[in-house]
Formats: sequence, structure tokens, C-alpha cells
Amino acid sequence: MRTILLLIIAVLIGGLAVLNWETLSTPSEVNLGLSVIHAPLGVLMLGLTVLLCVLFVAYVLSMQGSVLLEARRHNKEMAAQRELADRAEASRFTELRQVLERQHADGQTAVMVRLAELESHLIARAQESDNSNAAYMGQLEDRMRHADTGPRSVL
Repeated sequence: MRTILLLIIAVLIGGLAVLNWETLSTPSEVNLGLSVIHAPLGVLMLGLTVLLCVLFVAYVLSMQGSVLLEARRHNKEMAAQRELADRAEASRFTELRQVLERQHADGQTAVMVRLAELESHLIARAQESDNSNAAYMGQLEDRMRHADTGPRSVL
């Protein structure tokens, strides 16, 4: 929108200059402060306007160039920061994996120790049960032997 407005103003100034060229190019006395010269005042003013436009365009282009360079530098810094963040995140994932593996190994060791304890308790209980059963069987055998050797009643 601004560009279109500026183009319309430039076309109007150019059209006005073309339509009034004879008036613009009429020589007159121009006071420069220190001296007075004979020159067409309109052409002089038109030349200063063109010079001002050229300087303005150069200023805008230099500003746009500096903004582009700053944006490029900013993008490079952002990419470097993103890379650092990705490395830090990867490092955290690696540390987390090591911690989880260590915890898993510790848990597995604890389970194996507990399983070995339970197995030894189970073996001990099985031996106690076998001993108890053997003792009961021995007592039953003793009773049966005493019952066989003792008096028998006839019915």
C-alpha cells in the first residue's frame, strides 16, 4: 500500500514537471547565500528532489540489507542454540537410560537374591517336612510292630 502511494506521488511529480517544463526551465536569479547565480530554479529544485529520492532509496536499501544480515546472524545463533539444546537433551536421555539400566540391574539382582532366599527356605521346609513325615512313619511302624507282637484277643 505504501509502495503504491509512493509510486503515485512520483508519477504526479513527474507529470507535473513534464507539463510545466517551460516554467521549470526558465532561468532566474538563485541566491545560494554566498553568491547569486543564474539558473532555472525549477530544474534545480527538481534535481534536488531526485537527489533526495535517490538518497532515501539508498538509505532504505541499506536498512533492509542490515536487517537481512541481522536476521541471518540471528538464525545462525538460533540454530547453534537449537543444536546445543538437542545435544543436552540427547545427553539427558543417555543418562536416563544408564540410570534405568542400573536400576533394572539392581532390581534384577535383588529379585534373584530374594528368589535364592525363598528357594533355600523352601528346601529347608521340604527337608523338615520330609523329616517330620519320616518320624511319623517311624512312629507308625513302631506302633504297628508293637501291635503285632502284643496279645491278640479272639472274638
